[in-house]
Amino acid sequence: MLSQVKQDRTKMGQELRAVFVATLDELITKNQKVITLEADLGSASGFANLTQKHSQQLINVGISEANMMGVASGLSLTGHIPFCHTFAPFATRRAFDQLFISGGYAQTTINIFGSDPGFAVGPNGGTHTSWEDVTLMRMIPNSIVCDPADGIQLAWLIRELADKAGIHYIRANRKAVREVYETDARFELGKGNILKQGRHIVLFAAGQLVSETLDIAEELALKGIDVTVVDMFTIKPLDSNLVIELSKTHDLMISIENHSVTGGLGSAIADVIAETGINAKLLKIGVNERFGQVGCPDYLQDEFGLSKDKMQAKILDFINKV
Repeated sequence: MLSQVKQDRTKMGQELRAVFVATLDELITKNQKVITLEADLGSASGFANLTQKHSQQLINVGISEANMMGVASGLSLTGHIPFCHTFAPFATRRAFDQLFISGGYAQTTINIFGSDPGFAVGPNGGTHTSWEDVTLMRMIPNSIVCDPADGIQLAWLIRELADKAGIHYIRANRKAVREVYETDARFELGKGNILKQGRHIVLFAAGQLVSETLDIAEELALKGIDVTVVDMFTIKPLDSNLVIELSKTHDLMISIENHSVTGGLGSAIADVIAETGINAKLLKIGVNERFGQVGCPDYLQDEFGLSKDKMQAKILDFINKV
């Protein structure tokens, strides 16, 4: 897996909304059973561009996210493959009962793109901020929850999930993020990717913070701290075996996520530690007891302690204390 990581990660990739639309265009062209659903954000997501070629495959339900999930469930029962988009809090928190009952309980298939999670929401502010979306989606039995690091991984996930039944949640920025993977990278659902192999501590990261985590690992190496970096893009099902194996060879474990420290990636790792009796010390880096606020994404990332410098300071403090 190490050879699949880009050596130059300074380049911003294609906007993730464009990746999502282009991949859906590819899927619809091959299979007219693929249907896209929007909650009045077609321009913001780029989904509206699909009408140029696939006018019968796009449904705009308006600002009615819960209804969108109900419609998607019904489409699934008629043999269609629905892909829904709206901002992450509206795709999860606002529509959770429909996802749980009409989706999970009814055993239908709904593919969900929850966009602009965490600090990526930017100036849309606290009402549009989701620190809890992973927590909610993990609670649906048999759901799949993913947080891709870049557009390469996102496109792979869309294709992979299109062939699977069930409730599938992908959270990702709509805008461009730094590229992490080479175009020929390969992935497996439920398996973490070791991007850098070290000896002292292991950093488990997800989503667009994977790129910052690799930066941190490089800077820690200059301080004599040898770090393993894992892209845990599948938060559910978690790669428990990898967590267990790395705990045997590393002194400390740290989770990094653009999400609350309650119920997200860090909590999933903590569950493995508790349930298997691993003798491991874990630091969870994320957001703790905060609501969102207005600001540009870079400002918010720093405000909530998720900038590279602030995360590295937390890691060094943790190392010095244990």
